[in-house]
Amino acid sequence: MQQHTPLKAKTWYGMSAHFSDEGKVVVFFQAVTTLSARYATIGFQEAANLDNGSFWPTSFAVTALDDRSTEHLVGLLQQATR
Repeated sequence: MQQHTPLKAKTWYGMSAHFSDEGKVVVFFQAVTTLSARYATIGFQEAANLDNGSFWPTSFAVTALDDRSTEHLVGLLQQATR
C-alpha cells in the first residue's frame, strides 16, 4: 500500500485549498459564488501526481456529489497525494 502525503488546508486566492508539506497547492475548491460561475470546480495543481501520458484533466465541474462522483474524487485525491 502506498503512503499518502497529508495535506494542510488554508485559503488560496480566496478559495479553499490543500497544500503539501513543501507548501505547494495540490487541490483547490472554487465555489460557484467565487467567480459567479455556472458550477463549482475542484482543481488540481502541478504538485498533484495525476500525470497520465501527455493529456489529462486538471479540474472538474461539480454540480452535485453523489456516491459515484464522491468515489471518483476520493480516488483522484489518493492518487494526487502519492
